[in-house]
Amino acid sequence: MQPDYSNKLEKAAALAAISGHPLQTMTKENEALSNLIKAAKKELTESEITEDILLQLRDISVYYGKKGDLLYPHLKAKYEIAGPSDLMWTDDDEIRAGLSALTKETVRDDLWKEHLLTVLTKAEQMTFKDQKVLFPICAVNFTEDEWKGIYRDSKAYGSCFGVKAEIWTEAENADEPETYSGEINMPGGHLTVEQAAALFNTIPMEITFIDADNISRFFNEGEKVFKRPKMALDREVFYCHPPKIEPMVRSIINDFRSGKRDRIPIWQEKNGRTILVTYIAVRDADKNYLGTVELVQDMEFAKEYFTKKG
Repeated sequence: MQPDYSNKLEKAAALAAISGHPLQTMTKENEALSNLIKAAKKELTESEITEDILLQLRDISVYYGKKGDLLYPHLKAKYEIAGPSDLMWTDDDEIRAGLSALTKETVRDDLWKEHLLTVLTKAEQMTFKDQKVLFPICAVNFTEDEWKGIYRDSKAYGSCFGVKAEIWTEAENADEPETYSGEINMPGGHLTVEQAAALFNTIPMEITFIDADNISRFFNEGEKVFKRPKMALDREVFYCHPPKIEPMVRSIINDFRSGKRDRIPIWQEKNGRTILVTYIAVRDADKNYLGTVELVQDMEFAKEYFTKKG
């Protein structure tokens, strides 16, 4: 049965009226961003844009991050609605990258202002698309249980644009702690499930495992440089990446599967810190491909150590 989109705006408004509902929080964030963009454009056209507004605009990475992690992939993977993922997600990344590059520039002449105005206009158009396209599509399709999952996953993200997320009481009451039992026997010994979970969570890395069918099966818990919503589990890994990144992910996994490569380290800067992301092919004793593990490690400790030694 095809979903009924005839009253999609009303459905979105009804969810946005529920205290603490993810769509209420994101609607408020969207409205705050829209007002911030208007203020920024006004300053640009009348005088000089202030550092305060530029600093506030950096929160767009949090807002876009939630859309990219919690909304776009679920629409595409669960409901086969690829439009927002293929188009809006790409626009989000371009806006975020454009703002980041412009705020780092020291020469802020007329050409800089022109470029910033272009990026802000595109971001302003995106706020309209969120309200009139993305949020209503999600409101029509997502179930209450899925919204509760989004609510729980959204707690890993910081607040943005001064919007404080309220408590969605119904989701909080439904969030029962999970319990695990049993023991895992391995060639190197044996651990209870509780011990194994604690061990993975203690290792100072973000660990993600994708199986041989390209399904995200596991990630350890804790604070992360790259967010890992629980709703991404049991979903094909390609849905978790924006369109411009997906070809690289496919290439890495295909090389691992074929045996062409076994390990790929990628160094990058993230939030002012040096990060090492390592992809490793997981194989059994007979070299059969079982999956891929992604390890994310903050390398600032090493940089500080070798800087002191030098």
